[in-house]
Amino acid sequence: MARLNLTLDDDTYGSLKRHASRLSRAPAGLARELVQEGLERREAAERRRALVQDYLAGRDDARALLDDFELPQIDLLDDDEA
Repeated sequence: MARLNLTLDDDTYGSLKRHASRLSRAPAGLARELVQEGLERREAAERRRALVQDYLAGRDDARALLDDFELPQIDLLDDDEA
């Protein structure tokens, strides 16, 4: 496991400490979790951007993937109408 020395400004550290206290967690553990969540969100956003670019480029497989994403939403709409 790698270690990271991170310097936070007073406001950011205060906010981290308050959140950690409310959750009864150590600030370092919460910071590690927040970094992981941020990385996961960023990776998901990159995948969405790539999908949009593929869709705009007219790739057939991108349209099929979008259809797969939309199908559950259409099913839910059909269920509401019943």
